Amino acid sequence: MHPFLSPKTLLTRVAAAILLLVLVMVACSFVGTEPISLKAALAGPALSSASPNPDYEILLRVRVPRILLAAIVGAALAGAGVVFQAILRNPLADPYILGVSSGAGLGAMLAVICSVNWTLWGRSPVAVFAFFGALGTVWLVWTIGRITGKFHVTGLLLAGVVVNACFSAVIMFLTSITRSQDVYATVFWLMGNLAEEEAFVLWASGGCVVAGIVALLFLGAQLNVISFGPTDARSMGIHVERVQFVALAISAFITAVAVSLSGLIGFVGLIVPHAVRLVLGPDHRQLLPLSCVAGAIFLIVADTVARWIVAPAQLPVGVITAMAGGPFFLILLIRYNRKVYWLS
Repeated sequence: MHPFLSPKTLLTRVAAAILLLVLVMVACSFVGTEPISLKAALAGPALSSASPNPDYEILLRVRVPRILLAAIVGAALAGAGVVFQAILRNPLADPYILGVSSGAGLGAMLAVICSVNWTLWGRSPVAVFAFFGALGTVWLVWTIGRITGKFHVTGLLLAGVVVNACFSAVIMFLTSITRSQDVYATVFWLMGNLAEEEAFVLWASGGCVVAGIVALLFLGAQLNVISFGPTDARSMGIHVERVQFVALAISAFITAVAVSLSGLIGFVGLIVPHAVRLVLGPDHRQLLPLSCVAGAIFLIVADTVARWIVAPAQLPVGVITAMAGGPFFLILLIRYNRKVYWLS
């Protein structure tokens, strides 16, 4: 914990990170296979009564919504990763560790197999089933942890591993008996993919994620204490089980929102909190907000690369995060260890 982190320093760092996020969003808006003019795009949706404005359509109906979606998903996954690593006291914990990925994947698979074609608030059945599958799995893991005895993070973690393995086996079984075209659509979704969304979806999902992150910010000081161990936290008057439940519930919710929007995008919730922690320290008062901003930046850049590198085709953004995130994290970890070695 960093007791000398002043509110002024914290606000300065967060403001600088948000400014960098805005600059990255603006820069990525103009990266693509089709060059566009900002002046032409701001001229309006139509050049004439019979001719649409292509610059407007590309910038404001394709790239900007997709960039906003990447920012929402990246912030949610990174923020959830910070909380799971703190509560479970496991540096390898990520937002999918309690079976969120397998639950979402099973929900998506069921939606495809059952040929569900209705929508809910403009969301496809795959997204809706994935959302409730993710939340239902976390509830199941939590219930198993409570039934098996007094709540303990190790028991919760083991329950998540077992449920994840069982659901993954069901997914593989369903994949083996499903038509090839349906399997391809589901596998592509499971790799993580971003697409343009309607304004209502962006506002609603963004509002849910921002509300969840703000709620987690109020738990930052308590997460600092809990990360040292439940015994120390209880001695300081913190109701450990209550804080763990609230933090995990909020994190599971924003992860489910992210999964329903983009599928399963790996590495964001794992490497981004680690990178921020190695650079700025483990204080959750700054680790949580800065990780959310860094996660948004990371996923925006990754998605920009995904839609540009093999244009006109597009790669799943989950492939880019895996290819770029792993080596980047290893380099950061090696540099940090060398620094510690020379200072010791």
